[in-house]
Formats: sequence, C-alpha cells, structure tokens
Amino acid sequence: MDSDGTQDARGTHANPVPRPAGPPERPPVPPRPAQAPGVPPVPEQASRSSSSVADWLNAARPSARPGIWRYGYRPPKGAQAPERLAPVTVAGMLIPFVVALVVWSAWRRGVMPYQFVVLRLLTPSSWWWGGTSTSPKEQVGQSVRFPGWEALTVYDGVFFAVLVGAVAMLGSWPAIIRHYVGRRPQPSRALIAALLALVALSFVFPEAFPIVGWDAVPIVDPLLSLVVLLSDGYELMASPLFTNTLYAVITLLVLWPFARVGGWWTYAKERLGARRASTSPAAPKAVRRPRAQWPELRDAGQQEAAEVLTTEVAAGGMNDVDCARVTRAWAAARRDGTQAAFRDTILRQAGAAWTHPSGDRDLHRRTTRHDLLTGQVRIGRWAAAERAPLAFHDAGAALGPDVLGTSLLAVGPSGSGKTQTLIEPVTEALTLQALTGGCTVVAVSAAGSPLGSDSAFDVIVRIGDPSSVHDLDPYAESDDPDEAAAILAEALVGDLDGVSGQSAATALAQLLGPHRAVHGRFPTLPELRELLEGEPGALAALRDALAGDEVMRRELDARMRQTGAPGDAGRALADRLALLNRPVFADFFGGGSAHRVFSLRAVAHHPLRVRIDLPERGHEEAARLITRLVAAQFHTVVREGRRSHFACLVLDDATGTVTAESVRRIQRLRSQNAGVVLALRSVGDVPEALHGPLYGAVGCRMAFSGVTTWDGSRFAQAWGTEWVETTEVAKHTVFADQPMTRAIHALRKLVTGKAVTTDAVTVRQVERERWSASELAHAVPPGHAVLSLTTVKGEHAPPLLVDLRGRGS
Repeated sequence: MDSDGTQDARGTHANPVPRPAGPPERPPVPPRPAQAPGVPPVPEQASRSSSSVADWLNAARPSARPGIWRYGYRPPKGAQAPERLAPVTVAGMLIPFVVALVVWSAWRRGVMPYQFVVLRLLTPSSWWWGGTSTSPKEQVGQSVRFPGWEALTVYDGVFFAVLVGAVAMLGSWPAIIRHYVGRRPQPSRALIAALLALVALSFVFPEAFPIVGWDAVPIVDPLLSLVVLLSDGYELMASPLFTNTLYAVITLLVLWPFARVGGWWTYAKERLGARRASTSPAAPKAVRRPRAQWPELRDAGQQEAAEVLTTEVAAGGMNDVDCARVTRAWAAARRDGTQAAFRDTILRQAGAAWTHPSGDRDLHRRTTRHDLLTGQVRIGRWAAAERAPLAFHDAGAALGPDVLGTSLLAVGPSGSGKTQTLIEPVTEALTLQALTGGCTVVAVSAAGSPLGSDSAFDVIVRIGDPSSVHDLDPYAESDDPDEAAAILAEALVGDLDGVSGQSAATALAQLLGPHRAVHGRFPTLPELRELLEGEPGALAALRDALAGDEVMRRELDARMRQTGAPGDAGRALADRLALLNRPVFADFFGGGSAHRVFSLRAVAHHPLRVRIDLPERGHEEAARLITRLVAAQFHTVVREGRRSHFACLVLDDATGTVTAESVRRIQRLRSQNAGVVLALRSVGDVPEALHGPLYGAVGCRMAFSGVTTWDGSRFAQAWGTEWVETTEVAKHTVFADQPMTRAIHALRKLVTGKAVTTDAVTVRQVERERWSASELAHAVPPGHAVLSLTTVKGEHAPPLLVDLRGRGS
C-alpha cells in the first residue's frame, strides 16, 4: 500500500517523479485571507487550524443537480415542494368518469345501438331465440342449460373492464393517484393505499361488507360464467377449493396496484428489519458519528486506524488534501480487499500516508474555493434568472470530474475572462486532486501566461526555452511504428483538408518501422524530415542497413516509390515538420542530451501534474502543431489499461487543435475516465464542417459574454428548444347595441379619454429556443457566461446564466 507504482515509468524516476522546475525554496506564505462563515480551508487554513478541518469534514453535502456547489448547500424554500395539479387535470379525471357512468347506465338498460352485435357474432345462433337480439334459449340435454345467460354475463364483464381501462387512461388516474398518494411519507402512504384498496374490494365483494348497500361490479360473476362456458358444466363451481382459490386470486389482483402505490412490500421489509434490530440482544445502538471521526472505518472494524486519523484531525496534522487522499485510499482498499494493509499504513504514517510522490501535501497558494471530498471547484454563482429552476437560484456554480469527464467547450473573445475565471480554477482544482491520487492533469498554455505557478506541477516542459528541465518525447514512448505514425500524422497534417490522415500515417510508418529495425529507436525529427523529403543518401543508407530484413525493406521500397509521386503525403509532412526543425527547437523532441525526455504516457499510470509551455510569439504555427501533438498523444495514452484516476487535458487555446480525428476521440473519452477542456476565442477557429460534430462530442458547453451572433447561433442549435407557456392579452373595443349603454360608453370616453375595451387573454404552449443567438450576443452581462452541463452518468443541467465574478463568495 505504500508504493503507488511510480517507479516503473521511463522519464519519471526522479524522487520518484520529476520534481517541479520552480525555485527550490518555498515562497513566503501569504497572510490568511478573510473567510466567510462556512468556507472550506483555503489556502493554508486547513493545515493550521484543526477545528476548520473538522468543520469542513462534517459539513453537509446534500445531493444536488449537476453544477451546484454541494458544500453547505441548502435547497431554497419551495425548490422541492410538491407540485400541484392544475384544475384542468382534475376536471380531466372527473369528466371521463361521469361519461362512463352514463354509458354504463345505458349499457345495463340495453339501449345502446348495436350493443349485442359482437356477442351474436361470437356465439352460436342456437343459444338465442330467433327474432330477438339476446333472449337466451334453454339447451335441453346440455350440461349448461342457459349458455346465453352465461355469455351475456361474460360480455358485460368484458365491456366493464374495457370501460374502466378507458376511463383510467383518459382521466390519467394512475398519475393522479401516484401524485396524491405515492409522494406521501410512510406510513400514511401505505395507510391511504389500504383504505382505497378496501373501497375497491367493497365494490368487488359487497357481501363481505355489511355496511354497504350497492351491487357488485361485474368482475366475479363474469369470471364464474367464463369458467362454466370453458368447462361446459357446473362441476368446478361445486368445489370449495376452486371457488376459494378464484376469490383469492381476484382479491390479490385487486390489491396489487394499491400495494405498488402504497409501497407495502418495501415498508414491510423496513419495519421487519427495524423490529429485528430492536429485539436482537447483540445489535448495538446505531450512533451517527460526524465525518471527522471517520465512521466508515469504524463500521468496517478499523477502530485503531479511525482513532489515529481522528487524533490527527483534532491535532491539526491533516489538511483537506490529506483527508481526501486517505478517503480515496480507503475506497481502494475496500475495493481490492486490502483493509489490513490500509490499517498498517495508517498506524505507521497516520495522515501522511500515501503522500503524492512529489512530497507535496498542498499547493503553495490557492486562488479559489475547492471541496476535495466532492472534487468540485467553485467558479461562480448561478443567477436567479426567470428561466433558471428554483434549485439553482443563487446557488454556487461548480465543476468537477463528474462533468469534466464529458469534456467542456468554452467560447469567448479575448478579454472575456476564459483563462482567469475558468481555465485557471479548473487547472488548480485538478492539480489539487492529483495530490490526493485521484487525477492527472496536462495543461497546455502560452509561455507568457502559464496556468498556475511552477511549484504546482511535477513536470514543466518549456518548448524552445534552453532553461527547460524537461523535453517532450514526440513518439510518447511508443514501441509500435503504426501507433507512433498515427500520432505524428495527426499532429502534422491533421488540420489539412488536402492530405488524408490515413495516407500520412502510412507514409510515416513506412519510415519509422525500418529506422527502428536498424537503429533500435525512432528517428529524430531532423532525420525524419530528410527521409520524408526523399534524400537519396539517407534512404539508400537505410535500405542497405536493412539487408536480411525483407519485410522492412519492402516497407521502405514502397515509400521510395511513392516519394515525389502525385498525391504523396511525404512532401506535406516534411513541410510541416520543418516548423519544428528550427534552431530554437534543436535541443528538443529528442534532439539534445541536456534535457530529460518526458513521455506523456506516464500520465496514464501516475497522478502527475504536467504543464507544457508553448513557444513564444513568432512560432504560432509551431505552437498549434505542438498542441495537436500533445492532444494526439493524450488521446492515445488514456486508452491504456484500466485507470482508477481521472485524466484531463486542459488547452488554454485550442485554435487549430480541433480536427476530425480529435473530435472522434473526444467522444470516446467519457468511457475512458478522461476528458478535455477546450477554450476558443471563436468557433470560427474550427473548420466549419466540424462545428456540429464538436458541439455534439462535448457534454458541457460554455458561452462567455461578448460572443458574436454567429458563434451564438451554434450554441442555440446545440441547446435546442423548450416548450414555454405564453400569455397574450388583446384589447377589443366594446360596441354597445342599446342606446343607454352607448350613452354611458360615450360619457366614459369623454371623461377618461379612452374607449371602453375588453381584454381577450390567450394562453398558448409555444416552442422557443433556450437561448437565442441574439440573447447570447447582447444579453449576457460582462463577467457572466451561459453554461450547460452533462455528467458522465447522463444527468443534465440546462443552459443557465452564471456570474463568474464572485467565485469565492
């Protein structure tokens, strides 16, 4: 349990993962900020004040809709109030009932037109007297003397059953009964359902209820008559066992729907379990312990470990990161059956157990509020707008792995606050969760605006900076030439329409495989460029070295035949590769020995915090190529094995990164416990053919203030429409017919200056866009955004306005 398996990944062996590339000494701790009541310990408060950590652990975190900050959340009054049925719904229940009574009365009197046509068609004519509709004839010498009477009884029962079903369906009786009965708490729910069941039984078996005076509804008699007709005699009716069994079955069928509505079975099991627990002499009295006393461990018999952790929290030896890390370790121990090893580790190391390989137990500085038990980071507050559900009114807006696992697309112009209000808080949250062992993060940003301080990351790759400690492996430590070729092809020509990604990957594989067969490694980027350009000397030397390896020689020969041919992808690959073959990148991508080559494949196995700084201005196209390379490697490595921690790729600027292949891979990240966060200045930075697929691939969409109507139209299409109720009031002038009324109206108009009118109110259900393109472009205030969320379990939060200016309040 002490080892987290970080000692076996190439490029991550230093203590045991690469240390941060920042200054060795910690900066001075800033003064503690003023906190509102109930605020979790941020940033250093958790490690200093034991009471604050205990209060944070014990705080309520009720279940809530996606995107709601759960720490200390209290649903607003009326948010969970039972819905009231509209009067039209009650009338719709009663009107079919009244009509059914009239129809049944006419049926019983036999005055309905064509009432017995179906019966005469289904029964023999010998059962009826000729010239009559349904006058039964006695069958002399037959077992059933009057089968016509029995058929009439069955016919009445069938019509009654059809009539009851029609009334229940047209009047929505099941839904209304569930509304008034099914929502009540126990035991009143079961009691009301039992009373309704008794009323129903009194209509089926009125002779069992002496106080009632009505006749039985046609249920029992039609069934008995049906048995007589099917058995062709009355022998079964003389058997008490058969009749009692039939009555019992009818009773159970009548009680079954009321038992479901009343929850009788569930309530009975709860009561039985409670009675057994109360009567059992060995059953200890249940005591609800606060979370700071680690009740889950105590319930599992880990009393010693729970006492150690409780003491650590009380003494101030644990912060929120430690608590979340130990909680995650306990969940893993229960899943893997290693509770004994968990106990031993806690007794040895207490709150410092399973510390992140970097040795950090907290960030040096936090800029926003985090709740590591739920994995949420607060980004703002939901606005109490008219279209927002009551549960979201003034509630905190938060993001976590449950929604980031479906990927997030954020669009907003420069200066709208994407980086400050979204990307930086999300990155900070992911780096904190990485310290708990629950997340790995790869953040890509410009060199001049890094996402977070250097001390918050384990690996920092500064492409083009000679002072960079780490280098990036362009092949992601791959051993498969086809896989490495697919990664490079996506990075180099994934955004080009004139070059097929498959042909580019094939061209690269035809060079990577032979080169690895000869040299035991993939070529450096300068070597690869020479081979792609068709340098005769390089190709001839490689071919000569392949003597004896006919398979790889055929691969190379195929590439040599295609070099320079029309439609050859090698030229486009070489031209794009020239962007990375500049002097400023000479010591990167495996070209220098002073840098430690880092493979992005390590993030699939360890909770690493990686930041990649793109080249500074003057290399925009190279920066986009590197971003596509990182994205392609990330999509490839997260597919490996079964990973318990969440993996997330954060792109501060995804311009030029979205390709047809990347969109297809984003759709599969949800099932791989991974996600991406894409920030764009405009949807126009994405090829138009990919607008629809991109919005469909991500589960979370965010439109910042200042988007254009063109960008807003894409969000409007993705969010769709909803049915709303509109009220239109039209004023019509009243024209009087009587002389006295006309005189009064004329006098009123003379006094008020207005004609006499009447209001015509029209209420309609219309389909309206949730957010129109014009509203997104002009009605979203500065510092706000419209955000819709989807969780990995499929729960949805509609697009709502969120205030991003006060995320810490």
